[in-house]
Amino acid sequence: MPEASTSTTACAPRLDYVMCASPAGTHRMAYWEWGDPNNDRVLLCVHGLTRTGRDFDLLAQRMAGDYRVVCPDIVGRGKSDWLINPATYAVPQYVADILTLIARLRPASLDWVGTSMGGLIGMGMAGTLAMSSSVRPARGDAGLPTDLRLPIGKFVLNDIGPALDFNGLARISEYVGEPMSFDRFDQAVDYVHSVSQGFGEHDQAGWQALTRHVFVQQGDKWVKHYDLRIAQAMAAQSKAMLMASEALLWQAYESINNPILIVRGELSDLLSAETAEQMVRRNAGASLHTVAGVGHAPTLRDPIEIDPVARFLLSA
Repeated sequence: MPEASTSTTACAPRLDYVMCASPAGTHRMAYWEWGDPNNDRVLLCVHGLTRTGRDFDLLAQRMAGDYRVVCPDIVGRGKSDWLINPATYAVPQYVADILTLIARLRPASLDWVGTSMGGLIGMGMAGTLAMSSSVRPARGDAGLPTDLRLPIGKFVLNDIGPALDFNGLARISEYVGEPMSFDRFDQAVDYVHSVSQGFGEHDQAGWQALTRHVFVQQGDKWVKHYDLRIAQAMAAQSKAMLMASEALLWQAYESINNPILIVRGELSDLLSAETAEQMVRRNAGASLHTVAGVGHAPTLRDPIEIDPVARFLLSA
């Protein structure tokens, strides 16, 4: 697969941290930033379950001339801290962390790209904001704003929706908590390739890029660059819990009053074609783009995948 060009004035991201809170204490969330740090038009890109913010390098380079592009490492992954209590590796904690990050960024406008788990976090945040605005009392205090809603604009949901295929979740859960250790980086690359067939075709350099930030060298070994205890929260979810979560996610999804681009891998085993079509029917602002020959999930590294996202974000 031909990868997007890396020739750009924004050739490397800046790394920063924001302090967040959980019921057990505090933790730092790392985030990678591209483009003008004074640009108050922000594009927030949120990665999948075991991935990092560096998954969006090529998309960020493409968009950095128009946005301040911010790509966090969700807690427990990459450069971010690990949580004390693994039971809190869940969407409510991730939403709270992202809201803290947004408060740090203070954007005038904010668009969202969420791959897999990143899309669930986006829908969770939309639902949280909708609920908050419905119960917030009107304020008559002179000089204080009565509308404190976040300036969220467009949503890109990359191969994710309110209803998740249980077989796809089972496939992912098989390897998430599996400890892996390799003597050489190329062995780690082969492993990522083997468990990420849904990413579609990539050349060797592409697979190396997709491995570089999800494996880290410790001593003379290459190990996974995330907290393996993430799998514990997944294992605790029953089908009944997933059904209850699905109802809440549909409600959250339907509360989004902004344009939505649903990107679906044609061969996805997590977002079915039926669910994607239902998403279009249940939100008037939604449109669907299908990536041929790709499963879960499009990596947004190829121009064929980046171009539709860029057009959607930059359209009037």
